[in-house]
Amino acid sequence: MRAAAGHLEVNHSTVLRRIGQLEERLGAHMFEKLPSGYRLTEAGKEVLELANQMEASSHQLETRVFGRDQSVRGLLRVTLTPPLATHLLMPDFADFTLLHPDIEMEIMSTGELANLTNREADVAIRVVYDRKTLPLNLHGLKGPEVFGGVYMSYDRLAAWRARAPDPIRWIVISIHGIPEWAGEGEVRITGAPFRTTDVEAQIAAVRQGLGMTTLPCFIGDADPLLVRVPGTDLHMYGAVWLLTQGETRRTKRVQLFTEFVSRRLAAYALLFAGLSQSRG
Repeated sequence: MRAAAGHLEVNHSTVLRRIGQLEERLGAHMFEKLPSGYRLTEAGKEVLELANQMEASSHQLETRVFGRDQSVRGLLRVTLTPPLATHLLMPDFADFTLLHPDIEMEIMSTGELANLTNREADVAIRVVYDRKTLPLNLHGLKGPEVFGGVYMSYDRLAAWRARAPDPIRWIVISIHGIPEWAGEGEVRITGAPFRTTDVEAQIAAVRQGLGMTTLPCFIGDADPLLVRVPGTDLHMYGAVWLLTQGETRRTKRVQLFTEFVSRRLAAYALLFAGLSQSRG
């Protein structure tokens, strides 16, 4: 009940009242109240199945109407990971808005995957290792392959070469840990891991000389304070994909955006591959 109230942005009593109204109107109980919470009755399961069908039909209707919109005005919602937005593509988004000032852009920079089928976003920019893992109903435009490497600060590497006694730590995002492909190379790890919860804290830690970490090449190579750890290899994360769904991709502003960003992504191919030491 608390979760439903939070999702609907109403209070707990409102949820209870609406359930009561639904049950009274249908003449059947939707839920069985248990010590552990609420459980759907058979009638509730049947209603849920029909409600899901109604929701899917509603989304399909919205998508078809949206797909016929050939206006260069209106809202365009784009979802992508924070590193791609913050460290690479935001200047390109700015250029796009200058070309099309009547398009209202909403950038959903989050680690959560937006549901294109439910029109939570119009375009998704994702790094995908295997195209087969994507839903079949998504239309994909493949971009460059993305590689990552092992990095540390220039100053920390210089201190290590001078045999400074303080430890070299692995800097990791807590939910990921140390990837199997990230060999230590010439630099030996002598300290306990240093854990962060997000990429920005991870980058700040490696800049401060706390140790070494894995980063996409488009971040590590473009940072003047960082250098690849000698003796380490690059690893492919996957390829950048521009994804749209159904009729949405036929909308004029979606077409304009995907064509524009596709060209910009192609221009970053060397940076993504770890073959360029600076952005652009």
